[in-house]
Amino acid sequence: MNSLVILAIAVVALLLGYTLYGRFLAKKWGIDPKKKTPAYEYEDGKDYVPSSKLTVFAHQFSSIAGAGPVQGPILAAMFGWVPVLIWLLVGGIFFGAVQDFGALYASVKNEGKSIGLIIEKYIGKVGRRFFSLFEWLFTLLVIAAFTSMVSSTFNGFKETTEGTVKNFNGASAATISMLFIFVAIAFGIFNKFVKIRQEAVKSVIAIVLVVAMFAVGMQLPIYLNASQWNLVIMVYLFAAAVMPMWLLMQPRDYLTTFMLVAMVLSAFVGVIIAHPSMNLNSFNGFTVTSASGSVSYLFPTLFVTIACGAVSGFHSLVSSGTSSKTISNEKDMLFVGYGAMILETLLGVISLIIVGAVAVNGGVPAGLTPFQIFSAGVAGFLEKFGIPNTVANVFMTMCVSALALTSLDSVARIGRMAFQELFQTENEEKSIVEKICTNQYFSTVITLVLGYLLCLGGYENVWALFGSANQMLAALVLIGIAVFLKATGRKHKMLLPPMLIMFAVTFSAIILNVKGNIESFVAGKGTFLVNGLQLIVAAFLIVLGVLVLVTCLKTLIKTKSETDTNSNQNVA
Repeated sequence: MNSLVILAIAVVALLLGYTLYGRFLAKKWGIDPKKKTPAYEYEDGKDYVPSSKLTVFAHQFSSIAGAGPVQGPILAAMFGWVPVLIWLLVGGIFFGAVQDFGALYASVKNEGKSIGLIIEKYIGKVGRRFFSLFEWLFTLLVIAAFTSMVSSTFNGFKETTEGTVKNFNGASAATISMLFIFVAIAFGIFNKFVKIRQEAVKSVIAIVLVVAMFAVGMQLPIYLNASQWNLVIMVYLFAAAVMPMWLLMQPRDYLTTFMLVAMVLSAFVGVIIAHPSMNLNSFNGFTVTSASGSVSYLFPTLFVTIACGAVSGFHSLVSSGTSSKTISNEKDMLFVGYGAMILETLLGVISLIIVGAVAVNGGVPAGLTPFQIFSAGVAGFLEKFGIPNTVANVFMTMCVSALALTSLDSVARIGRMAFQELFQTENEEKSIVEKICTNQYFSTVITLVLGYLLCLGGYENVWALFGSANQMLAALVLIGIAVFLKATGRKHKMLLPPMLIMFAVTFSAIILNVKGNIESFVAGKGTFLVNGLQLIVAAFLIVLGVLVLVTCLKTLIKTKSETDTNSNQNVA
């Protein structure tokens, strides 16, 4: 099939999803444009910062558009392009966007509180502690997987048959990323005190800065190896986790969004102009055997592999952890929560089209990482516009690394908050342990150190567990939102099918992950740093997932019973 037809189907489906189903949800739940949002009500200049619609969208999209929508569909293409496309569209419209919008909505309606604290309010303290611990463990997996991806991309050296040579693309992309940090701080200070009211003027300044940073990065590449970049990234994540939102994260996300949108538009236009054929097989069966002999099953592998392109629990942490505290008007929630996910799903479809264009004998090209496939594909499109090969490749290397880096700074902040929530009490007299563990600097260090240790095993070894935990988190968030909606008299039944499906997917996937790691140890191939740590984390995730599920279900059933009882009494 021609890729142009696939792209047209995806665009129409996603637009209909936003205009029909997204607005249906907003109408059923209720939006009050006149109500004061938490950003204004609790404005503190750090986390609660009233921001424009485009600024919040930029933060939401750049934070959630991590490696998933590029990596996931390309890896899942081993099952064929039809099941990947179906799950991207169905998952994006009815699962992922619903969860992202629901988490943002619930948080804004509850003083900008995180999902964990919302669970405490409607389910209880025990449920909140279980969820916060699950959330914190999950952030460690994200930090590990994405840090490893970024450092390997920034690696200034690569091994070839002729020995170690310099990697100009990675080194230049690294320079641009470092410039983004310092320019973002300057841009944040400028916005804080100059207060540009016109979004168009602000956008032009941002685009000029992005172009300037790109030009400097091309001339002054930084050559460090992956291990050194791991440490540099940790230092940056510490700063992002503790600095005020307006000073670093918001301006960095704002600047990054223009680059990511340029990447999506380049790929989109490139597909329209080149309209390559889909060279992947349409369907390769319910089980696929790799060259190494390992067997992958369509259920649940397809779902947890595609991950962020269709539904991601991580998105809910961004929606309720940071974006909800900056929304200026409730009417912006649909565009930010539902709209950002729709755009990410489109990126996932484009990734599928690109891998389909370069497929060999109906399968994914061997010997290339998903990032390399995506970067080379879009760079090829850019060359058709007359852009030099070197410039196109550096731009794409920068973009794919930005996808992971902008998620990393958000998850470092969210991980810090989740750790603090674990030890927060309502006691006026705080114990020494509570004072230490709720300190933002201590909680950030603990989170980053453990994330760093997990990343030493490489993202390839963490990705499967990350995908499973990510989907389980989505299921837990969906049931948490359902309890909130039910308790407040709002429609909630549309959340039950995606919630139940995601629980079935994730428990199956994590059990398979545990089985695989145990088999590695039995075969004498397992190591503690890779398989051992994964087994420990997976065991915790299964136990915590069951505890949160049982606690939430009890409350959901109890809330339903109380509502029905009250209704019967009123009728009588």
